[in-house]
Amino acid sequence: MERHTQTVRLIASTVRSLFERAEPYRIWHGSTNSTRPAAQKAGARLVDISALNGVLEVDAARRVALVEPNVPMDRLVERTLRHGLVPPVVMEFPGITAGGGYAGTAGESSSFRHGYFDETVASVEIVLPDGEVVVARPEKGSRYADLFRGAAGAVGTLGITTLLELRLVEAKRFVRATYRRTTSVAEAVRVVREECARPENDYVDGILFSKGHGVIISGQLTDEAPPNGEKVQTFSHAWDPWFYMHVRERTEGLSSSSLSNSAPTDAAASSASSLASPTSRPGTVTEYIPLAEYLFRYDRGGFWVGQAAFDYFRPVPFTRFFRWFLDDFLHTRMLYRALHGSGESGRFFVQDIGLPYESAEPFVDYVSDALGIWPLWLCPLKTPAGPTFHPHLRGERAGSQGEGAGAEGEMLNIGVWGWGPKDRAAFVRANRDLERKVSELGGMKWLYAHTYYDEPGFWEAYGGHRAAYEALREKYKATSLPSVYDKVRVDSERAGAELGWKPWLKSLWPVGGVVGLWKGIKSKDYMLHRNATWKWTGEEGAKEKVL
Repeated sequence: MERHTQTVRLIASTVRSLFERAEPYRIWHGSTNSTRPAAQKAGARLVDISALNGVLEVDAARRVALVEPNVPMDRLVERTLRHGLVPPVVMEFPGITAGGGYAGTAGESSSFRHGYFDETVASVEIVLPDGEVVVARPEKGSRYADLFRGAAGAVGTLGITTLLELRLVEAKRFVRATYRRTTSVAEAVRVVREECARPENDYVDGILFSKGHGVIISGQLTDEAPPNGEKVQTFSHAWDPWFYMHVRERTEGLSSSSLSNSAPTDAAASSASSLASPTSRPGTVTEYIPLAEYLFRYDRGGFWVGQAAFDYFRPVPFTRFFRWFLDDFLHTRMLYRALHGSGESGRFFVQDIGLPYESAEPFVDYVSDALGIWPLWLCPLKTPAGPTFHPHLRGERAGSQGEGAGAEGEMLNIGVWGWGPKDRAAFVRANRDLERKVSELGGMKWLYAHTYYDEPGFWEAYGGHRAAYEALREKYKATSLPSVYDKVRVDSERAGAELGWKPWLKSLWPVGGVVGLWKGIKSKDYMLHRNATWKWTGEEGAKEKVL
């Protein structure tokens, strides 16, 4: 703890000096899972907090962990599993950090029950823009409760998060995963809600491979081993299948699930449902996945965007052999390095959208017709009351689920990830059209990605949050820092302009891709996965990690 205290004292001193000189700054974490162009950050004065990367304590009795902001999810899970505990919300990419989950928006397959990642945070230590160090908690009436809520999702524009106290829950050895086949978008949306209503489910998400082939995935934590000597399914090893391809293959021959349209209404029915044999549930397949393997099941291939690397390097076939041979390059940390290094983020859609359930089907129709991007990810969310930068229900839709326009509610996250138009101007137009459609349907975007709103459009889209946010900036002396809009917007004119010979050279195939690969190799991020201890190695290794 002494090392942490000394590091925070140095950061606070640096921030105080910049504040006294009225110099704005940005925060350097050491890595990023944002797809926003690096050029947006050019010339900014940086405050380096990359040293804050440790799990300081796991208190098994209180079920909490003290975690510095640059701790990635895989290192966090490795530490907590030693105590038989796990964070309630774990981002599917191992390299996403705890601080990023709090300062950004992180909704994952357990968020239908637990909400966004910041809803699992008990307190945060924050260095304010004038260098003061405070501890903020979410409880109403606590001194910095408004700061805690305001800084969540505000991408570091109200201060620097330097420590998080995370709540933990009991871990189990496996997740019993059930893949439920659907044959229309409407059915998929309905089944998501059904599975969320089942009290035995700990995780729910879904994949739409097409309008006619959807799979809703529900997961239940269990210590039971697979019955009848069934195989334990893993996804972290080089010869393992990529998760989405595995799910597609396992469900291709299934007809639509014929389960009841309503969830079990009493304890006996719930228990019977949770213990039902896979063969007793038509249209489903069930298998057992070690817990950490399930949490990071989308890491290899980055959901499915890793296939874009094969699209780019066209002579390399997208076969199991080459997915094995190139495995080091096909985990999310390396994919992000390559995406930024190559410059290809300027024509690749990576967008997450939070929508009211009734808007999901028309949005999928729009994406299919306008962008032709498949698969699509479905992730149900328990959303907070506004105002907030997190996607949340607004206006009449919020009022239909609670009192007033800022009620808690339920939304569906749809992940839209795939190639956009090659022409830069057409790519920008497609993004702006998407933003208009999202606003029309009452939705909101995650802010880690390309954002093309003009300023009035941005504040209209984010639920009238501006007045409350600006009041917090004044209260906590943050007006000299970039605002959320300043940080997330893409300057389309600057991004599309020629900035010298390097961008031009990288635009020539395959130069950009080779540069991206080289940057990934230089980072040595591939070693993090090679040396990961959360990977399943068999019965004995699993017991050592959990007990």
